[in-house]
Amino acid sequence: MRQKPIYVEIEMSSDLDTLWEYTQNPSLHKEWDLRFSNITYLHRQPCERQKFLYETRIGFGLKISGTGETVGVFNKCSSERVSSLAFGSDHPLSLIQHGSGYWKYIKQNNGKTTFLTQYQYKTAYGLPGRWIDRLLFRPLLGWATAWSFDALRLWIEQNKHPKHTIRSAVVYVLMSLFFSLFWFYQGFTGFETSIFAGTVEIGLGMIWLIPLKRKWIIHAVQACILAGFAFLGSEIFLWILLSVCSAASGVLSLQLPSARHTKRKRKK
Repeated sequence: MRQKPIYVEIEMSSDLDTLWEYTQNPSLHKEWDLRFSNITYLHRQPCERQKFLYETRIGFGLKISGTGETVGVFNKCSSERVSSLAFGSDHPLSLIQHGSGYWKYIKQNNGKTTFLTQYQYKTAYGLPGRWIDRLLFRPLLGWATAWSFDALRLWIEQNKHPKHTIRSAVVYVLMSLFFSLFWFYQGFTGFETSIFAGTVEIGLGMIWLIPLKRKWIIHAVQACILAGFAFLGSEIFLWILLSVCSAASGVLSLQLPSARHTKRKRKK
């Protein structure tokens, strides 16, 4: 079964020239796009497609490299611009053999700009590669594209540099893992006194591992629960500290990029 192309669309408060610069300048592009660690444009002749090299670090000192070429088409008097792209890699760790896609920029009447992309690729390693792509790689790549688009929006609209945003995201993930482990611990130890209470606490631990749409509500509810523990029991300082941390991480979650701020399906 042929997989659907990856599609991401977002609207942001930006003019066409600014958005074009942030996406077409390789030194700026690599700052906000999680899919690339480095992008190097190669020398080209006039009227020749722009060729480039790209690298993606995957951890443990490993990186995947590839090549591509792009061309941008726009008219200064038009409210739309398009940039097409072809890419590929023969790196042994690359699941992508080759692919193509485009970026489209549409100026809206409300002063905002719609930025969208659609791309498709062919996988390596036959049937195993296709299954890995279907179950893991493609959903992860689509999420990374959407998250990056929202990170770009925050950079342009609120001047929040993606590097700072990524650090904040890491802190938030660590806080979520901490609260998850905290409730799991409370739940397993709570079974000794109340099976119901232990089950509820383990359920709270599982919630922290789920990417919910309005997770700030969980932060607020948890902050109230922990504050209640401080009012009713001992170790007042500990419960108050955890309550404040829950509220603070809830505020932080509202300031982070999210793939949910994008559209993932084309309009029919």
